[in-house]
Amino acid sequence: MYQTILYDFDIHMLMDSGQVFRIRPCGENTYVAASGSHLVRIRQTPSVAADTPSLPGSGAGREGACVEFSCSPGEFVSYWHNYFDLATDYGAMKQAVDPGDSFLLSAVSYGGGIRILRQDLWETILCFLISQNNNISRIRKSVDALCRRYGYKLVAEGVFPDPDFYSFPAPEAIAAGGLEGLQGLGLGYRDKYILAMALRCEGDSGKEFLESLQNAGYDEAIAILTKEFGVGRKVADCICLFGLHHIGAFPVDTHVKQILAAYYPKGFPFERYQGFAGVMQQYMFYYKLSLPSSRTKKDPRKPVTARKKIS
Repeated sequence: MYQTILYDFDIHMLMDSGQVFRIRPCGENTYVAASGSHLVRIRQTPSVAADTPSLPGSGAGREGACVEFSCSPGEFVSYWHNYFDLATDYGAMKQAVDPGDSFLLSAVSYGGGIRILRQDLWETILCFLISQNNNISRIRKSVDALCRRYGYKLVAEGVFPDPDFYSFPAPEAIAAGGLEGLQGLGLGYRDKYILAMALRCEGDSGKEFLESLQNAGYDEAIAILTKEFGVGRKVADCICLFGLHHIGAFPVDTHVKQILAAYYPKGFPFERYQGFAGVMQQYMFYYKLSLPSSRTKKDPRKPVTARKKIS
């Protein structure tokens, strides 16, 4: 087990942020996260424990969360620290928000525990192919069904009760199953996109393709991705932001279009947030999901039912 104090971190917000689909609750203040073949239980409380060491970083003056990871200190350092992007100072990005931008200030206050995760690229590509014209609940179900069909049962020390998670399948397994092997997973028309990408990413040539994306800059990665079957600009931007950690990427879906029309009719101030506009996009997207559609164009304020957020 590894315990620490984290700032700008909330596992519940991350679960519902729309960037990741393999985190689920498993008890009070407790969640299980799966990534590839890794599995960890995370327990978070909003109070700072004085005898618990915090990770290096500027936490002064902000409320911290006491977070317990079920994994060993070695696995935390080698995998989960990077996965949750814990070396990045999100507090500094929040401080850059225009004090006159009431909507973004409200969004940052509401979703301040969100970070941009450093997810596996192959897993991210498939998840966002599934995400097209879909909602978070259905995406989770399809991703889980895909893992159950082609992955293997994950077991992790200290994760009780059994969370019933499976590894994310390799491209070769999905490719071998063909279209028939993707039936009954709730994928609909997206099954063709999934199979095409599995064929693209299998074997040595597939590894080279994924490596070319990892080595590419943002513009080059967008150009590579949008040549692939089923990958439009929004999905490509999501892959760049959540799978390649180009945090300047700014995916625009229906929710973000509504935000831009309602609050930024003259255009979003990308210059102010150059290099990390994708972080601002996540705050806005998460906040927008909490608002009734009838309030999209009204004055931004925190929903009265909002649970306490950890910033």
